[in-house]
Amino acid sequence: MKLSEILADFPMIAAVRNEEDLRECFKTQCRIIFILYGSICNITEIVRQVKACGKIAIVHMDFVTGMAIRDVSVEFILRNAGADGIVSTKPNLVKEAQKQGFIAIQRTFLVDSIALNSLEKQVELSMPSAIEIMPGIMPDIIRQVKSAVKIPVISGGLLSEKKHVITALSAGADAVSTTNHALWYA
Repeated sequence: MKLSEILADFPMIAAVRNEEDLRECFKTQCRIIFILYGSICNITEIVRQVKACGKIAIVHMDFVTGMAIRDVSVEFILRNAGADGIVSTKPNLVKEAQKQGFIAIQRTFLVDSIALNSLEKQVELSMPSAIEIMPGIMPDIIRQVKSAVKIPVISGGLLSEKKHVITALSAGADAVSTTNHALWYA
């Protein structure tokens, strides 16, 4: 199943920061889990738990302690740890995951017009499966990004209420990622 189909089926992504979040996400309908913690020593076990619950494990490469920002790290996460994909702010890591045929999500922070204007070029260079834009509570920017890129757009960051989720999805986001447990059930 393609990423866009998975997101269309259930557009909420559980982003987990610790073991408590991990246990809680298993109770939800969320199909995709962003793993935002771990180390080179335990990431394989975290991924195993996610996959054992029938969920899609996407590891945020920038948050794995002890992991170098190198292509070989992507290979380790995907092949040895068994993740379904990665998310990263590093275009070279995203490009490597995409090249290897895995889900590759480019996370980008849209803090000013320069970041917004360079977004299309970033997507062209890293060729991600999807892009996660932060902060996620910018409906006008979500609309602009959605019309500029031809890949799924995930809205993340600062989403604390159900109305934020509804606004992001109504603005064109394909999915929302959040660490807020209550919103995983929304």
